[in-house]
Amino acid sequence: MSQGLQIAFFGSSLVSAYWNGAATYYRGIIKGLHELGHSVTFYEPDAYDRQRHRDISNPDWATVAVYPATKEGVSKALEQASMADLIIKASGVGVFDDFLEKAVLDVKRPGALAAFWDVDAPATLDRVKENPGDPFRPLVEKYDLIFTYGGGEPVISGYKELGARECWPIYNALDPATHFPVEPVERFRSDLGFLGNRMPDRESRVWEFFFNAAAGLPAKSFLLGGNGWDSVSMPNVKWVGHVYTRDHNAFNSTSLAVLNVNRASMARYGFSPPTRIFEAAGAGACIITDEWEGIGMFLEPGSEVLVAKDGGEVAEHLKGLTKERAAQIGRRAFKRIMAQHTYGHRAKELDLILSGLARR
Repeated sequence: MSQGLQIAFFGSSLVSAYWNGAATYYRGIIKGLHELGHSVTFYEPDAYDRQRHRDISNPDWATVAVYPATKEGVSKALEQASMADLIIKASGVGVFDDFLEKAVLDVKRPGALAAFWDVDAPATLDRVKENPGDPFRPLVEKYDLIFTYGGGEPVISGYKELGARECWPIYNALDPATHFPVEPVERFRSDLGFLGNRMPDRESRVWEFFFNAAAGLPAKSFLLGGNGWDSVSMPNVKWVGHVYTRDHNAFNSTSLAVLNVNRASMARYGFSPPTRIFEAAGAGACIITDEWEGIGMFLEPGSEVLVAKDGGEVAEHLKGLTKERAAQIGRRAFKRIMAQHTYGHRAKELDLILSGLARR
């Protein structure tokens, strides 16, 4: 274990998953770092009504510093963070992102480290490559290291081409203390459940894998959770709106199967399992996922997860899926994730990286 570091982490939100799919990822990573002796202060803006839609109170494994979503507010937060041993700027904070990406490099004290943590690396890399004048492009080489939400070798190579000194994917994982099997809840009962906000680079894929499957199986019941879907109506699809993290276990434990649909850029790069896969596996759910390269690193297709190329294949999986087979797939997924893919595993990987960098 490296000597405990004082870490300042600028991200979207630790306490609210409202329009913030990275919340449980942040929680798992930071809780794991705390258990290894590191101290994290998480700086988040008071923006997008997230503080009004909190999922958790301030935890005992991190200090949460909420700052006003103003230039003065973010500047004061940076001043407070400047004495940390490691300052992390995550992508997608939502306000003053360009300003923060440069400012954390300017305010870090001598001998301290600065890291950029990209929770949507495929989209970032595509954006920067398409726009040579992107303000983030010249900053990449100035960060001591880049962490990513996933992406494997394609993302590592992409960042190295931009001049990154080091790039390390830290994959999503399971926190067994928060995501686990529970008794079914009637309002979440369905043949297939999908949980995800309506996002521009995922919407067409949700139509393909979820709504097209629903259209092809009018006798089956489909459950849809997440923000932004209120204008969509299908007779056999039930929309339940925003599903708070406290209800994720019930959502995943109740449906016969749970669908995962990657965002377009993540599916194209591969090696980017979203949080939902680990949450669902932790609840013992039978997962049907869209096809992307690298699935086998996390779950074995056919025995631990079902893989579909399109909505037609999702429908075919559902047609032949019995409760017994769904339960068997769910048990195998749970066993694999618990053995290899918890946030305890990820925190140890991260701790080794930080130890090596500190020694150098």
